[in-house]
Amino acid sequence: MASLNRKPVTASRPSRRSLSQRAKIVWMALLGAMTGVGGLLLVVDGRPVPRVQGRSLEPLVATQTPGSIESIFKTRQTLQTERWQAIVIHHSGSAVGSPASIATEHEARGLKGLGHHFLIGNGSGMRNGEINACFRWLDQLPGAHAAGPQGDWHNLNAISICLVGDGNRRAFTQAQVQSTVQLVEALCRELDIPRDKVLLHSAVANTSDPGDLFPEAAFREQLGQ
Repeated sequence: MASLNRKPVTASRPSRRSLSQRAKIVWMALLGAMTGVGGLLLVVDGRPVPRVQGRSLEPLVATQTPGSIESIFKTRQTLQTERWQAIVIHHSGSAVGSPASIATEHEARGLKGLGHHFLIGNGSGMRNGEINACFRWLDQLPGAHAAGPQGDWHNLNAISICLVGDGNRRAFTQAQVQSTVQLVEALCRELDIPRDKVLLHSAVANTSDPGDLFPEAAFREQLGQ
């Protein structure tokens, strides 16, 4: 008959060493999972995150601090003064836009990142009047923005400025127009681009871009044309 005085069996406590080893295993598994998630964040539908590296200027920066607009000429690659012979004005065609969202849209069309050299925000996705110098400008690369019979020439030799918004549905903000004037004036002055080479996309291609509501007359008056 079993003894009634048998001592109860107690589970032995794991040593600190075994706990430390177990903690290491848990942390390694957690880090592995985080790395996997990171990999998913870096690739969307098998494609890398769009190229959006750029540099932003404060809205209406030229009005507040005249020298600041000149920072657009501090490019990562040597400024190719002989290449740039014209400027083409566009709109994004969307009410909301940022460098990242427009780059994603352009990559969906088969482009290698954001196709414009500069973006100008309208307060939805970017600050109102904010100028973003995109990677194609900072690296002095051709644009991917112009259509029409001379599209190839304009992509190679014309600077693309895109205002966020749909100029066929809503007028651009005063801050956007003012920033566009300031940017165009600086580019024309630095690169010796004639004012008659500042073009709307609709002047070189069968499109309404940048829209019927773009204030071309007032814009050109401010440029001194």
